[in-house]
Amino acid sequence: MKKTLTLLCALSTVMGCSHSSNPAGSSGSPGPKPSYFQVDAATAGSISGTVHFSGSRPAQKLIDMSNDPACVNLNKGKVYDDSLALDAHNGIENAFVYIKSGLEGKTFAPAATPVTIDQRGCWFHPRVIGVQVGQELDIVNSDPVTHNIHPLAKINHEWNHSQGPGDPPMQRRFTKQEIMIPVKCNIHNWMHARIGVVDHPYFAVSKSDGSFVIPNLPPGTYTLGIWHEQLGTQEQQVTVAPHGNAKVKFDLTPK
Repeated sequence: MKKTLTLLCALSTVMGCSHSSNPAGSSGSPGPKPSYFQVDAATAGSISGTVHFSGSRPAQKLIDMSNDPACVNLNKGKVYDDSLALDAHNGIENAFVYIKSGLEGKTFAPAATPVTIDQRGCWFHPRVIGVQVGQELDIVNSDPVTHNIHPLAKINHEWNHSQGPGDPPMQRRFTKQEIMIPVKCNIHNWMHARIGVVDHPYFAVSKSDGSFVIPNLPPGTYTLGIWHEQLGTQEQQVTVAPHGNAKVKFDLTPK
């Protein structure tokens, strides 16, 4: 009897140790953390440039908002399509510029700061945006009217949501690279935007004068791509020297 009790105690101790090594609810060891590429600040360079329109300036297209008087009231005077926005020197606004190749084998952490697209004045602001894969996109409605945001993604998941006046911002993320995703409002047919989703932080949208800057690049040779809603795409080979600034110019013409 004494031997039996000793055996039971020993067995209980073994079982207890086995149980304590795998507590209830444990799913095992977590997977390895991603290894993100870190840019060396001592050698990082940049690309800066301009996007220029070549050709005869097209006539502006008048937008008819008469089917929603609230939108008319939010826009005093005539409203024109801004899919091709040019400054006085033919600089092109809203061209999406990005590193198309040259970063293979490098994985980058998603940006921690969200990107915001606002439905304001019955327009999407900004018209063209860039986000990283996994970066938060905040959708805001600043208007006193209901809007609808509908990204027509083909690689990412397509979604379609309405947002009324005073509704809280919506948060979304994209899981795959996709250039470019058209966005429309199913309520107001003149509202359009584009979203460029890339798996790295090296992109820019040209400013009102056509200028852009892509900073903090590791030295190397890259294919720089550009996309514009009306004027199509182009590419250039660019070499960034250690701690250098490579300058480029894109001339875009009507299709």
